Amino acid sequence: MGINGLRPVVEIQFADYIFPAYDQIVNELAKIRHRSGGEYWSPVTVRTPAGGGIRGGHHHSQSPESQFTHTPGLKVVYCSTPYNAKGLLISAVECNDPVIFFEPKRCYRGPFYGDPHNVPTWEGHPEAEVPESHYTVPLGEARLAMEGDECTVIAWGTMVHVSEQAIRDSGVSCDLIDLQTLVPWDRGAVVNSIEKTGRCVIVHEAPKTSGFGAEMAASVQERCFYHLESPIQRVTGWDTPFPHTTEWDYMPGPTRIAAAIRRTQEG
Repeated sequence: MGINGLRPVVEIQFADYIFPAYDQIVNELAKIRHRSGGEYWSPVTVRTPAGGGIRGGHHHSQSPESQFTHTPGLKVVYCSTPYNAKGLLISAVECNDPVIFFEPKRCYRGPFYGDPHNVPTWEGHPEAEVPESHYTVPLGEARLAMEGDECTVIAWGTMVHVSEQAIRDSGVSCDLIDLQTLVPWDRGAVVNSIEKTGRCVIVHEAPKTSGFGAEMAASVQERCFYHLESPIQRVTGWDTPFPHTTEWDYMPGPTRIAAAIRRTQEG
């Protein structure tokens, strides 16, 4: 359909179910424009809910974004609010490259600040106002969700809201960068923030080993080495299958993130 001029939007019910299509996405979709020398392209958007926080257990809670950020030819998006969900989705559909579009399922009903017993709705939230008219949020452009000058916290998806609560709990003045697009990610926004704050915390739900936070940490070190005042901190899921009964111990919460923010102030 994409090769023949349409812009199909595919929905995979849970990101955990995407792997039977992995070969077609990675070896076909991602490479069509390149293998044909630009003669053909396939502008397909693959929507899929990702992340935990819904008591989904092993097969309904994973965050497999790094499985796709490692594949040249794909763009990877991870929205966090109703406003950027619509704007990013329109940009994805209008993009001539295939886009993997992750939606944090924990945030469908409202922003999640890390307390499973107190989950508000989107009502009254500034990022819940979604115009009915056409608008876009550019791919590759991060959003500054909070502004500060003592530490830079980088997150995406549900972890943007959890990090917001952690920053309040930490008492440290932080820039909170909602990455929005993982490939390509907004290096300029990240570098400018870290040059200002001198400290960096990266937060994601996926396991730590080979998570996208590792790529970001390496890139930050390459670009900001002489501005860093303390080691880069990563707060992530654990290197285990996503658990069912201990879900809240697995997912990064405000306590773990706030502790990492405070550690950056010790260096």
